[in-house]
Amino acid sequence: MLNDKSSIEKLRWIMAQLRDPENGCPWDIKQTFSSIVSHTIEEAYEVADAIEQQDYVELKKELGDLLFQVIFYSQLGEEEKLFGFDDVVEAVCEKLIRRHPHVFSDASLSTGAEIKANWENEKAKERELKNNTKNDEERLSILADIPKNLPALSQAAKIQKRCSHVGFDWDNVDDVFAKIEEEVQEVKAELHRDQMALSEELGDLLFAVVNLCRHAKEDPETILRKANQKFTKRFQSVESKVNQSSKAFTDHKLDELEVYWQEVKQEESK
Repeated sequence: MLNDKSSIEKLRWIMAQLRDPENGCPWDIKQTFSSIVSHTIEEAYEVADAIEQQDYVELKKELGDLLFQVIFYSQLGEEEKLFGFDDVVEAVCEKLIRRHPHVFSDASLSTGAEIKANWENEKAKERELKNNTKNDEERLSILADIPKNLPALSQAAKIQKRCSHVGFDWDNVDDVFAKIEEEVQEVKAELHRDQMALSEELGDLLFAVVNLCRHAKEDPETILRKANQKFTKRFQSVESKVNQSSKAFTDHKLDELEVYWQEVKQEESK
């Protein structure tokens, strides 16, 4: 048994004990690569939430939970003789050194744009190496390695960034605005006519707005989360005002609630 000193080896030892077929935890023993994916996604969101709340005590704990997910996958990989934790570390070290030639070699990349371009170029090389072993019908798309389980806004931004890297992009932000205006008109045209077409046009409009976020150098997932938080905070303040009144929420008319909403906004600006 390892001593009490905290280390990655101690964590790996704990994981091995949890998966021990005879004396381990029944829940951990029955898990597979697929079954813990949802837990990994949940842990990543909890890390993001702790950062947004600036709760660094909680962040330390959430990062530990996320690290444990890596250890769990590595243990499964070792058991199935696919890969181990050391292989995971070796792979990421090789990738980071190769994708940062301006740090680990003599390459000169001075601007953020150059660094991002190099990063995309390296990923393109990785796809090309995989394609060298395939025939024309099996060749990987430029978009092939974008995770399908990403939140839709983040996935849209990645798709657009990947296309932009090969020149498939609007030249300036005015073109993006024009596309949004075009999509708004198409949504209006289908609003009371064809529900299926409306759904498709709304998707196109959202995709175009994500493009605007990207051209403005903003992450759509992050700014929408912030907007959600701002709305939630304001709505809860409206609820507080409703609770102080003599009427239930549903007994208020919309214009009365709007008065509360405007009061909340004015109070925020003081």
